[in-house]
Amino acid sequence: MFEMRVAGEGDRDGIAAMIRRRDAWLSARGWPGFGDGGEALAAQAGDVDFPVWVLVRDQEVMGCTTLFGEVPEWCFTEDERSEPAVFMASTVTAPSEGLRLGSLIAFWALDHAAETGRRWVGRATFEAPLMRYYRDVQGWDLLRELDRRGRSAFIMARRAERRPELAKLFETTSFALGVR
Repeated sequence: MFEMRVAGEGDRDGIAAMIRRRDAWLSARGWPGFGDGGEALAAQAGDVDFPVWVLVRDQEVMGCTTLFGEVPEWCFTEDERSEPAVFMASTVTAPSEGLRLGSLIAFWALDHAAETGRRWVGRATFEAPLMRYYRDVQGWDLLRELDRRGRSAFIMARRAERRPELAKLFETTSFALGVR
């Protein structure tokens, strides 16, 4: 059974271990990993300034994301920031063939945002392949590409929406998540 909950200090080791598994998986495919950023992300669990959430299955951390209560000024317009929204950042999942844990977390964020009265969810990535995955598989809209500290940042958004199928997906330990 899956559970999505706020991360506490006690989740730090589990988050760090999950990120190390993801790093090894990425490295085996010749892709860049998180490096020291993974340890920094794990250290944010339980920090009130970083609202980290964890996806847990049978007491094991299977993924994490940070869900801020507003979208950042550097990548969203004043009009976009005037609407109630959350910003999803730093999503990492354990390698899991076919489970699409990142999609499960993203769909949870859309549902959570709708349930808490938000109209949409923002997210950003610096990786073009992730942008294409978020856009083409998960259904996010690419709003713009901009320069952020010498790197291309892909700014994305999606309308918040209730996802009633999540309850059933969270009840199982194995599933095949459809797209969009």
